Amino acid sequence: MSFERELNKRSGSKCELCAATENLKEYQVLPTKKGGIEESILACKTCIDQIETPGNEDLNHWRCLNDSMWSEHLAVQVVAWRMLSRLRASGWPQELLEQMYFDEDDLEWAKATGEGEDDENKIIHRDSNGVILEHGDSVVLIKDLKVKGSSMVAKQGTAVRNIRLDHENAEYIEGKVDGQQIVIITQYVKKI
Repeated sequence: MSFERELNKRSGSKCELCAATENLKEYQVLPTKKGGIEESILACKTCIDQIETPGNEDLNHWRCLNDSMWSEHLAVQVVAWRMLSRLRASGWPQELLEQMYFDEDDLEWAKATGEGEDDENKIIHRDSNGVILEHGDSVVLIKDLKVKGSSMVAKQGTAVRNIRLDHENAEYIEGKVDGQQIVIITQYVKKI
């Protein structure tokens, strides 16, 4: 059975966060250890867009977390915890957060993206000009970069789309260059 079919079966062909039935796709809950269905959820475009674009949340949309936070699937619980943490200043999300419980390893996974931390403790990724980088942004390389462990050279001017942030180091991002996933140092990129 294909990965997406397994997620559809598990979720009843609904977004595992808000129960929407349209524009569904797999969303991998980062950081992954083994990958697979245990580290993914089926989510709608609205939920994914708001998860990946902090500051763009529709507070009323996320009232659905009152139900989805009780999912039997850990990946759904982790995403619910992250969104409730992000929105906790609004009052009701803090009340729901206080009802959630994770064992130590699961809570570490939930906190891995920096949600729930005070702003002064958050890791902030900045490009060569000091512009803040977000998950999913596009950047361009500002110099030729040799890729460690291969003979590949990523050329200056190459666009890297849909970057992922390293949640442990503010100087590292990940992206695909010539079909290969590589780690890039932020001082060598400029946000497009």
